[in-house]
Amino acid sequence: MAELKEKLAKLYEVKDPNSIFVFKFRTHFGGGKSTGFGLIYDSVESAKKYEPKYRLIRNGLATKVEKSRKQMKERKNRAKKVRGVKKTKAGDAAKAGKKK
Repeated sequence: MAELKEKLAKLYEVKDPNSIFVFKFRTHFGGGKSTGFGLIYDSVESAKKYEPKYRLIRNGLATKVEKSRKQMKERKNRAKKVRGVKKTKAGDAAKAGKKK
């Protein structure tokens, strides 16, 4: 992917290859050809504003927050006990470290 981004940067005269995002590539039967999508942003800041977080993480522009598996399960089970809008409050209590 890196060499593809560099080639696109040269082709479209982009200064920073970090503002180019390529994704959804599919190889054709028999190999030798792939098709996919690419987005070129004016700047890295605009890319950070509009790109989904998972693609920013893939390209090294954001870091993934590692959550504890146990905390996620506790939050889920606490939210199952309440209905409606109160579910967000149950999740917030888990984030704050409080127990109900």
